[in-house]
Amino acid sequence: MSAQRCRSASTAIFALASFATAQGPDFAKVQIATEKLAEGVYMLKGAGGNVGVSAGADGVFLVDDEYAPLTPKVEAAIAAVSDKPIRFVFNTHWHPDHTGGNENLGKAGVLIVAHDNVRTRMTVEEFIKALGMKVPPSPKAALPVVTFNDAVTFHLNGDEIHAFHVPPAHTDGDSIVHFRKANVVHMGDLYFNGMYPFIDLGTGGSVDGMIGAADHALSLVDANTRIIPGHGAVSGRGELAAFRDMLVMARDRIKPMAASGKRLEQVIAAKPTRDLDEKWGKGFLKPEAFVEIVYTDFANRVGPRRSKR
Repeated sequence: MSAQRCRSASTAIFALASFATAQGPDFAKVQIATEKLAEGVYMLKGAGGNVGVSAGADGVFLVDDEYAPLTPKVEAAIAAVSDKPIRFVFNTHWHPDHTGGNENLGKAGVLIVAHDNVRTRMTVEEFIKALGMKVPPSPKAALPVVTFNDAVTFHLNGDEIHAFHVPPAHTDGDSIVHFRKANVVHMGDLYFNGMYPFIDLGTGGSVDGMIGAADHALSLVDANTRIIPGHGAVSGRGELAAFRDMLVMARDRIKPMAASGKRLEQVIAAKPTRDLDEKWGKGFLKPEAFVEIVYTDFANRVGPRRSKR
């Protein structure tokens, strides 16, 4: 790989690491934006993963909870739409930009719920290899108190909030949350709207899993469903379908190159996502970094020598 391309890929990975570890945002300047999606259902958007909210007579149910320093602002945004207490927070996966508020909320008596693998990941030090980032074990108050293996349903605020685990995709603990009556779906980081996704291969993620999760979600939604991505704007079915199609195209182009023995620098130089980059490559994960993730996923299956530079 040329020195210029090495610098480009390294810059992309560093930018993502800064995003994921909260080194980048100036939390004092972050404002929490609230968007109403259905009666009693909202999305909160700040600096980390998008937060889903169900607010009604039974109290407040959260999907993910942002970075820890933003908890007061998240609570203020919730107070603007409900005078009820926060009763539950459901974590879609273990990454800190989605679970950072757990400790604050847990200490306040909020019940934290997640898939079994989320608690497992949070109880030990994890290393996100693509980012060169160590994540220390979470304190006890931040850990999910209730965990499940397959699915769980909350009967709250006149709705059935159905959460179910999907096979390893973004990580090995991802869940989709379906607000059945409200016709809203929260996908966590199984869906990055309008941008290339980060896939955490080191904690069980896979490109095929991401595609499978998108297919599963598409089978649930209709033309009127509001879909909350982990990052990006609220979308509809069409945007999710476009995201799924992009993943399929990237996989179908890069997988054969990895299987044939091409090295990473050769694959990046070939620009296999050239026609996709204008639409999908302007998020925090740049094209070279996304190609590297897809390549590494499949190169690892045919032998580590293929992934060496």
